[in-house]
Amino acid sequence: MMLGSDPLRPLRPEAELLRDYEAYLGLERGLSANTLEGYERDVAHLLQYLEGSAIALTAVDTPDLAAFLAFLEEIGIKASSRARAVAAVRSFFRFLRLEGYIASDPTDLLASPRRDEALPDVLTVEEIDAMVASIDLSKPEGVRNRAILETLYGSGLRVSELCGLRLSRLNLDEEYAAVDGKGSKQRLVPLSPVAVETIQEYLPQRNAMEAKRGAEDIVFLNRRGAALTRVMIFYIVRDLAALAGVRRKVSPHTLRHSFATHLLEGGANLRAIQEMLGHESIATTEIYLNLDRSHLRSELMAHHPHFAGSAKS
Repeated sequence: MMLGSDPLRPLRPEAELLRDYEAYLGLERGLSANTLEGYERDVAHLLQYLEGSAIALTAVDTPDLAAFLAFLEEIGIKASSRARAVAAVRSFFRFLRLEGYIASDPTDLLASPRRDEALPDVLTVEEIDAMVASIDLSKPEGVRNRAILETLYGSGLRVSELCGLRLSRLNLDEEYAAVDGKGSKQRLVPLSPVAVETIQEYLPQRNAMEAKRGAEDIVFLNRRGAALTRVMIFYIVRDLAALAGVRRKVSPHTLRHSFATHLLEGGANLRAIQEMLGHESIATTEIYLNLDRSHLRSELMAHHPHFAGSAKS
């Protein structure tokens, strides 16, 4: 172990570094097997985040780590799990410091999240399926509402992105849509096979409507042919949750949280989740539209419940 003014050691390859950290954790007393496994998973997620953000491990500072925790909060990871992530990150950087890879520890000023923070709930897959099953398909809006629910959960869209979803930017054959995110940044979003199927079932009904001026290219319309508002989507989701017997506050953002959390807990790559949620800044539309989407779809097929069984790649 190297301390003081000794020269810093060059970082070992990530796999070797994680193996050494795992051995280091074996020296930590009082940690259960589940906690040790959680630490290793949290550190792996941190490394994925840093790679996706182009931040070198040796250059990490406290704001970088705070941004990582803020990302975990954004995708709905509960405060207790984020508190464990803080402990894991502190342990990891203590290991790096003791081994002489870094000169100072960026976790010294890192605050732990309060465990009583109120965060949006994350729905279970069973609760989401119950919401879908509660839709009355005999009503005119039933097919539309099923497509809305499956699109929100099957793509992680923000409610504003869903409201602005355009027919001209859907590619149902390739199972993706182009959306305008925050700051008018475009990104390509993979759609689950279930979402594609329900949108296809809704389109004949939608195309038979006379769209209001300005809504001619909008996918989801109300009965009068106008674009659905965010408030309307909120009521649709809230009411379906009540019909399904979900006794918690549920909003469209709950489905976005659930999308990301189910992927993360299922082992999906954090970098892919970042891209799908649109958390990264994309310099130009052209750069993003040329991005290879195959790795995003493979992550979804492997880890998202409503992508299971898809044969596309």
